[in-house]
Amino acid sequence: MLDPKQIEIWIAEGLICDHLAIDGDGHHFAAIVVSEEFTGMNRVKRQQRVYQIIKDKLDSGELHALSMQTLTPEEWRDRNG
Repeated sequence: MLDPKQIEIWIAEGLICDHLAIDGDGHHFAAIVVSEEFTGMNRVKRQQRVYQIIKDKLDSGELHALSMQTLTPEEWRDRNG
């Protein structure tokens, strides 16, 4: 079973994140990824950027499913006060 912390490490190695949180049951995972790099990108481009980082894990079947919220630091602050 895959540990959510491992997914966090993979994403953090490929993207500078202001906030990164992964939750999951070992098979299906949800991520909140907050990065300045997302500024000016639409939601699809943001998710493509994250999938680019973990593509080999998805292709190999090591990671099966990851849903995600991708936010800029400003959007994260607005959402969390």
